[in-house]
Amino acid sequence: MTERPTILIVDDEISNIEIMNAILEDDYEVCFATSGHQALETARNALPDLILLDILMPGMDGYELCGHLKREAMLADVPVIFTTGLGDTEDEVRGLSLGAIDYVTKPVQPVALRARVGNHIQLKRMRDRLAEMAVTDALTGLSNRRRMEEVLRLETARLARGSDWLSVILLDIDFFKQFNDTYGHPAGDRCITMIAAALNRALRRSSDLSARYGGEEFACILPGTDEAGAMVVAREIGEQVRKLAIPHERSGVAPVVTISMGVATARCLPGMAADLWVREADRQLYLSKAQGRNRINAMAF
Repeated sequence: MTERPTILIVDDEISNIEIMNAILEDDYEVCFATSGHQALETARNALPDLILLDILMPGMDGYELCGHLKREAMLADVPVIFTTGLGDTEDEVRGLSLGAIDYVTKPVQPVALRARVGNHIQLKRMRDRLAEMAVTDALTGLSNRRRMEEVLRLETARLARGSDWLSVILLDIDFFKQFNDTYGHPAGDRCITMIAAALNRALRRSSDLSARYGGEEFACILPGTDEAGAMVVAREIGEQVRKLAIPHERSGVAPVVTISMGVATARCLPGMAADLWVREADRQLYLSKAQGRNRINAMAF
C-alpha cells in the first residue's frame, strides 16, 4: 500500500489547525505546529510532503520561517502554501518571492484547499520520481555517485551537531578488466549487479547507503558507525561476495570474484569537508590493492 503523504500545518490558532485537519485527514497524515520554532523542529523530524503555513504568528512569522525552510537542504524542496487572512497582493507576492508555491486565504474553502493540496502533492511526487532517477544507477538500482556525495555532505553536517561517528567504505572488484576480457561485458554487467545485491544484503540499517561509485567501484556510507562497526560491515560485505562464488579464472588471487576494500572512520566536527572520508577510504583501498588485493585496510583519522 502506498504511504500516505504527510502534511505539516503551521498556525498559532488551534481552531484553524482543527479546521484544516478535518478537511485533509482522510487523505493525508497530518502533523502540526503552533510556532515557527516548533515548526522547524517538526519539519526536520517528519520531513513532510507539503507545509501549510500561516503568515501572521507571534515571534517567528511565516515569512521568516519560510526563509529558514528554504535554506535547509533537507527541507528546501518541500512545497509551502501560505494560509492567511491577508488579502493584499503585496503580501502574496512577498510570499511567492520567498519560495512559496501557492497562497490561500482564510477562512479556507474545503474543496479549494483539497484541490490545491492534491495538485501540489502530485507535482512533488513527479519531481521526486525524476530526482530519484537522476541519482540512481541504471544498472544496479543503487545510488549513483552524485547521490552518494550529496548524502555524505548532508550526513557530515548532521552528525557534526553531536560529534558522532561516520564511516565510509570504498570497494573495488579485483581484476575486473580481466573478467570482462574473459567472459564478456554482459557477464561483467551481471557480476556488477550481483555485487550490488550482496552489498544490500550486508547493509542492514535503513540509514546506511550503498552506491555504485563508478565502473566496478562501490561505496558505502555508515552514519553513527565507528571503526569497529565499520569493520564488521566490511567483513560481512566480503562474506556476501564470497558466497556468490562467481567464477574468475584470471583473477590472480582466487578462482572466484573477490573485492578489495578501504575503510575510513572519523568523528564529524563542524567545518570538516565531506570528501575527507572518501579520500582516506580511497587511500586505504589503494593499500589493499598494493598488498595483493582481496583484503581490507582501515584508518580512523
